[in-house]
Order: sequence, then C-alpha cells, then structure tokens
Amino acid sequence: MTNILVAEDEPRTAQLIEFKLKQQGYEVNVVSNGEQVIKMLDVNQPSLILLDGMMPVMDGFEVLRRVKSSKEHRHIPVIMLTAKSREKDVVTGLDLGAADYIVKPFSPAELAARIKKVLSSSEDGK
Repeated sequence: MTNILVAEDEPRTAQLIEFKLKQQGYEVNVVSNGEQVIKMLDVNQPSLILLDGMMPVMDGFEVLRRVKSSKEHRHIPVIMLTAKSREKDVVTGLDLGAADYIVKPFSPAELAARIKKVLSSSEDGK
C-alpha cells in the first residue's frame, strides 16, 4: 500500500487531508512539525511526503532541504502544501527539489489528483 507522510500543524487541515487520502486508498501518517518528519523517515519510509511550509520546530523548507540532501531519502517525492504563496517561496520550494507546490487554501480533489500524478511520475522514473 502507498504510504503518505503528511506534515501539517493545523489539526483541522491535517484531519481533512488524512480523511481525503484514506478515501483514496492511501496509508497515511500525520505529524505536526518538521523534526517529526525527519524522525519518521527512519521508522517508515513513505512513498510521498506532503509538507507544510510553516511549522513549529523546523519549517518545511528546511525539511525539504534535508530530505533532498540525504542519500537515503532524496528519491522520496515531496509536495509542498503551504500558505506561503509569494513567487519567491514557490521558486525556493521547487529549486530545493519539491515535485509540486500547492498553495493553501486548496481543493481536496485537486490535491488528490496532484498526488496521484506525482506518485505516477515517481514510479515511471524507477
């Protein structure tokens, strides 16, 4: 089963994402800060990381930087899902290696479609 790690510090948003992804048949793990993402990578390597840009302890951009600089984890696709909508933020996320960048507020149906596309692309690249 495809496992998605969701990093989202806003509980309602995290619940909505988790519900939508489980409806789509994904296994979902939810954490609320960037440090937990890094710890989870060593416990259960996900098929995809859905990453909030603004979180406590370690922000999503630093998490993305660390994931993409790690030999063990750089292959994991990361989708940024954040309220940081300035062009500079989008470009930074993509330059750091994000497979996609979605600005909040978001459509759950669009999120599901983008996840499916990124997962399909990562499977094609293997």
